[in-house]
Amino acid sequence: MSAYQDYFDPSHQLVRDSVRRFVEREMLPGIEQWEEAESFPRELYLKAGAAGILGIGYPESLGGSHEGDLFAKVAASEELMRCGSGGVVAGLGSLDIGLPPVVKWARPEVRKRVAPPVLAGEKIIALAVTEPGGGSDVANLQTRAIRDGEHYRVSGSKTFITSGIRADFYTVAVRTGGPGFGGISLVLIEKDTPGFTVGQPLKKMGWWASDTAELFFDDCHVPVGNLIGVENMGFACIMGNFQRERLALALMANMTAQLALEESLKWAAQREAFGKPIGKFQVLKHRLAEMATAVEVSREFTYRQAAKMAAGMSVIKEISMAKNLATDTADRVTYDAVQILGGQGYMRGSLVERLYRDNRILSIGGGTREVMNEIISKQMGL
Repeated sequence: MSAYQDYFDPSHQLVRDSVRRFVEREMLPGIEQWEEAESFPRELYLKAGAAGILGIGYPESLGGSHEGDLFAKVAASEELMRCGSGGVVAGLGSLDIGLPPVVKWARPEVRKRVAPPVLAGEKIIALAVTEPGGGSDVANLQTRAIRDGEHYRVSGSKTFITSGIRADFYTVAVRTGGPGFGGISLVLIEKDTPGFTVGQPLKKMGWWASDTAELFFDDCHVPVGNLIGVENMGFACIMGNFQRERLALALMANMTAQLALEESLKWAAQREAFGKPIGKFQVLKHRLAEMATAVEVSREFTYRQAAKMAAGMSVIKEISMAKNLATDTADRVTYDAVQILGGQGYMRGSLVERLYRDNRILSIGGGTREVMNEIISKQMGL
């Protein structure tokens, strides 16, 4: 039995088949248009919700399915990436970083008000942690929330927020206490809250179809009941959430590399030079062999960490390693794929060209490569 089969059972294959059909039917026909428009229809959330895709991994009581089955989520995530647009996948999947803190730590009435419509695709949720002056330095965030009776008065700003333009709910990291990680909390802020405004869509190198925004809070009054978890304990919630986000980014990177490899193999078989397919030249055969090896190793290492996460083990060091390995692999394989396709790989509308530019964010988001190395070294006792 292969290692692949060890991780995935027949129910996971059903998830994979279902999501693949959804991608072929509802996503692939529109990808080129959505990329050029730098947006995709909000209706896609409703379709993904109705198909049960958004609810994978969440409690049935809130409208989800496969709760606690991490490899059902892995299978669905991989198949969504077959649409070939990291931006669409990131936008559609913003609930997977914005919603888990609400499901785990929000008050029951908030959880029941927010989660079901998000999982149904009727509402959209985003996570707002990054600030203009902060980046990966979460412990130094400046957005301030001051308790005033039954409300918090929130002032500050966030940037690079995925689904920031169209979201209805925002899981926002704020400072409720003193400096450092011990003074951070999470609050849920809703779109129509007075004092809250959303900036213009940000233009990006890649992920064109994902809306990305700046958020501004000017004495924004948020009910105390919208506190997620315990006051001044938000940093731990954020760090716990990051582990799943880093797994998701590793999966995206591995699939980015896989798709680039598949396109390279197709091109090598059909493109001729000097009287034979270019894949027959030893220099390209060996390059393709090395690309395939790197993808296989990275994917297997990521699956292993997912299996340990599913078993309840701590993988703080290993998931950081997996993210770096996967993004390094995707860097190399997408670069090589463009080189193999030559001029065609550089043309807008080419899948390889899109994979190449979409890939670049993966070693930055969810904690940069440098932050991952810092985490790894600390876990090694250095």
